[in-house]
Amino acid sequence: MIRITHKGDLAKTLKFLMRMRRGEMYQRLDALCQTGVDALSKATPVETGKTAASWSYEIKMRGGKIEIVWSNSNIVNGYCVAMLLQYGHGTRGKTYVRGLDYINPAMRPIFEDIADGVWREVTRE
Repeated sequence: MIRITHKGDLAKTLKFLMRMRRGEMYQRLDALCQTGVDALSKATPVETGKTAASWSYEIKMRGGKIEIVWSNSNIVNGYCVAMLLQYGHGTRGKTYVRGLDYINPAMRPIFEDIADGVWREVTRE
């Protein structure tokens, strides 16, 4: 014979699910995404300032999943200047300009803040 017993109720679980349904977990996301844009703008190497000023973000929610996309709209001759700066590129004079990893260090604290915020929301009573 198998016997299962429990104490209490599902109040905390139901409260969490209602917060999720109302989207409370995502209310701070806009501000964090804008902080990411600001961090990217500040970290971007500056010659004219156009690439630094061309960062934006988009929050996509679909199928119960959320996706955050940061992008840079400064495109020259079909190439995203931000990516050329990040990864390096060849020149017409057949030289190579080494990339500078500025995106990952700028975004690391933003990713950590997002992860911490989500964890706090999930474990909140």
